[in-house]
Amino acid sequence: MIVARDTIIDGRYRALKRLGSGGMAEVWCAEDEVLGRRVALKLLGSRFAEDPEFRERFRREAQSAAGLTHPNIVGIFDRSEWEGTPYIAMELVDGQTLKEIVQERGPMPPHIAIGLTEQILGALGYAHRQGIVHRDVKPQNVILDPEGQAKVADFGIARAGNSEMTQAGAMIGTVQYLSPEQANGYPVDRRSDLYSTGIVLYELLTGSVPFEGEAPISIALKHVNERPVPPGQLQPGIPPALEAVVMSALEKDPNRRYQSAEEFIAALEQARRAPAARPPVVERVIEPLPEPEPSSRWWVWALVALAVAALAVGAYFLFAGNRVTVPNLVGRDAEEVADILQDRGLEPDFEDVVDEDVKRDEVISQNPEAGSEVREGTVVEVRVSAGPGTTAVPDVVGGEEEAAVQALRDAGFKTKVEREYSDSVPEGTVISTSVPAGRQATKGRTITVTVSRGQELVTVPGVVGNTSSGANDVLKAAGLGSKITEQESSEAPGTVLEQNPAEGTNLPPGATVNLVVAKERPEIPDVSSGNPTIEEATQTLEEAGFKVKTTDRPSADPNLIGRVIGQSPEAGTRRSTGGTVTIAVVPDPNTAPTATPTP
Repeated sequence: MIVARDTIIDGRYRALKRLGSGGMAEVWCAEDEVLGRRVALKLLGSRFAEDPEFRERFRREAQSAAGLTHPNIVGIFDRSEWEGTPYIAMELVDGQTLKEIVQERGPMPPHIAIGLTEQILGALGYAHRQGIVHRDVKPQNVILDPEGQAKVADFGIARAGNSEMTQAGAMIGTVQYLSPEQANGYPVDRRSDLYSTGIVLYELLTGSVPFEGEAPISIALKHVNERPVPPGQLQPGIPPALEAVVMSALEKDPNRRYQSAEEFIAALEQARRAPAARPPVVERVIEPLPEPEPSSRWWVWALVALAVAALAVGAYFLFAGNRVTVPNLVGRDAEEVADILQDRGLEPDFEDVVDEDVKRDEVISQNPEAGSEVREGTVVEVRVSAGPGTTAVPDVVGGEEEAAVQALRDAGFKTKVEREYSDSVPEGTVISTSVPAGRQATKGRTITVTVSRGQELVTVPGVVGNTSSGANDVLKAAGLGSKITEQESSEAPGTVLEQNPAEGTNLPPGATVNLVVAKERPEIPDVSSGNPTIEEATQTLEEAGFKVKTTDRPSADPNLIGRVIGQSPEAGTRRSTGGTVTIAVVPDPNTAPTATPTP
């Protein structure tokens, strides 16, 4: 299987640009020529595609993963095979992976690392509730879009239910992010994903993974036997509470880790709110700080603030004799404040303050005020907006859409409404929210409200003219039942004459469609042969379901008086039940002729 630009894959996807390849798959940006949209097309590598067992597991588990719909999961649109190669058509996300961002910009400040990790855990928690375990959580599989939303990829070959893709003695995943149970080749569950997420958080905070080695087996053994270096020893300034969360996530024994993504998120939120420990004051000669790269200065200011606070005493004695004017910092972005103050020989002391009116990272106030004359080395207290703060997400599940949206907005959140069908939740009622009720979330954050469309309806197919058995099969395939009523007709027996409801009507699954089916008309019995009496002929016809009308027909044979000598229609003719049969009777010549139908 060879893919090049403009290759038409499976008669539908035009390959546009190769996005990357790995040991298991090759990924292309492709144009879906049926729906007119661009997708990421992932084709299973030839080594795996040639393994029938692996292809079947890939197909089955990709089918399970395709049902995952979450704002932090890369959506799967389609999965099939092309020229013997399984592929998955996925949502195309414009952005960088977390691995690329860390390699380019270095360690992230704690509040950013926490926010991204919570998004990853939100995606994993949703997947775990659906019975899906990712098994290959790593920063290479997390894409950050231009709006700052993390998207977890590669659920297409994740473990669904009791999948056999995770087998004893087999390691599947990237070795730097493997859990100890994966490294041992043991079966895994959702706690393995949480361990890998802990390593991702470790890397976001420090810029490196906890275990490295010359060979994959040596790294795997470290996962099993060695305790990681606490991240605070690699990156000073990581709050102790956050470091404790990381170390708990990296416990060797799955029973000592967080047991769910929700528990992990709750621990991160608690660490976020924990007071940060201030660094000790140390007397030392000031050394010039390296100028940060422009691409990373947006988060370096926080680390600079911690470092320069430790140098405040030395700076005071070094510049004690000089006085400087305090610059105006209000309204400036906090990341530039450290440089401004250092240029004047002053030291910043940052304090985050919740403020709904001032945008995040903007300076609200300062002390001393702008224009004050102070000694060089003076510490300037800088109050920085932390944004609108956090609040608990209100419980709106089970409520009406309009009231739910209003309650979330009143709590300070933005809202986005998505709809999905539900067999149990009435139309217009809230099924879930992207952040569970009671959890603390940043005000101004967008909360996705999933609202029920009600039960998904089935469109009634047209079955008139079909046979009764064929119509029943068509309706059953559409998820509908049938009820048959027979009606005499000149059509072939078993032909559907009518249906109710009509074709195109929308019904709930399992609803019944009434069918009127043709039944053969009965034959008219022979009541003229043998010249029976009027009474005998009438009884025979009525028992066959027909009405009887008599007419006189004279005969010269006196033995035939009062007997039937003819009938119309003829015997053997098929007529509808209830039709009239006329019988010819020889009258008594002494009685006036009559023609009387039976009642």
